[in-house]
Amino acid sequence: MTKGQLTPTKIMQLGLGFWGSKTLLSAIELGLFTELAKGSFTLEGLTSRLNLHTRSAQDFFDALVSLGMLKRTGTRYANTPETAFFLDRNKPSYVGGMLEMSNARLYRFWGSLTEGLRTGKPQNEAKTGEDFFGALYADPERLEGFLKAMTGLSIGAGRAIAKKFPWKKYRTFADVGCAQGGVAVEVALAHKHLSGLGMDLPVVQPVFEAYAQAKGVAPRVKFHHGDFFKDSLPKVEVIIMGHILHDWNLDEKLMLLRKAYDALPPRGALIVHEALIDDSRKKNAFGLLMSLNMLIETHGGFDFTGADCRKWMKEVGFKRTQVARLAGPDGMVIGFKQG
Repeated sequence: MTKGQLTPTKIMQLGLGFWGSKTLLSAIELGLFTELAKGSFTLEGLTSRLNLHTRSAQDFFDALVSLGMLKRTGTRYANTPETAFFLDRNKPSYVGGMLEMSNARLYRFWGSLTEGLRTGKPQNEAKTGEDFFGALYADPERLEGFLKAMTGLSIGAGRAIAKKFPWKKYRTFADVGCAQGGVAVEVALAHKHLSGLGMDLPVVQPVFEAYAQAKGVAPRVKFHHGDFFKDSLPKVEVIIMGHILHDWNLDEKLMLLRKAYDALPPRGALIVHEALIDDSRKKNAFGLLMSLNMLIETHGGFDFTGADCRKWMKEVGFKRTQVARLAGPDGMVIGFKQG
């Protein structure tokens, strides 16, 4: 392509990408996709049901059609298969909880990304001395919503882990930092011979146990309360750490990996799953942007490549490691402890 053929289209689409993002986030906030789960509606009907002003309602709905988030047949709007499955609040597959939090918090905090890049400091509530996650864990209702959102995000990875890891060789596992238990439950559902633990802070226990009970795995998947920084990890054959390591700085990452290594028996295994950045650091934009989100949200956290994690695992004692892709941008790194 010559200079005369160059266009700024990609630059403008990316630079103004927040237009589309905020349109989707507002639609979730308004409960649009949950309303459309009841059936299709005309412009007038949908505008009335959502209590919107008539000035821009049609532009709003049609923008969502053009973005692939709604479909329109004649004069009636409806969900797409994806929004019907993932953005209906009444379905267990709902992932909008995390997007709701992004709309309420992260959207404005990302406006200070430049400051974060210059200072290396988080740009969330920490700037005013608040502790968002401390307040979250102190509010059972908000915490339950957050934990359910984490399940929506991790369930695809959990199903892939259940398929791609050699579970037939093992009988026990623990998901450290388990949240509601999305990954632990998927593994247990796929492998009836396994017994598992979900380790998290005590306040998470009733949410975890209710989810395991609802999924029919409660007899085999129990809650193990503990703080993975202060307490020893459970003595099981396989330890899972999902979306945990990226919250912490390198020294803290290595400390957690050492604790996992020490807790495992000979021939045990550690599974780390994250939105792994590709080794060339050119392709997995989601993983790289997630790492920038760790700048916004944490004091030292960052995401990493599979090669990075394999190096750290070997540093703490794992002799054999491997990387496997999971669902979407997620991947897992497995460390096997020698016998």
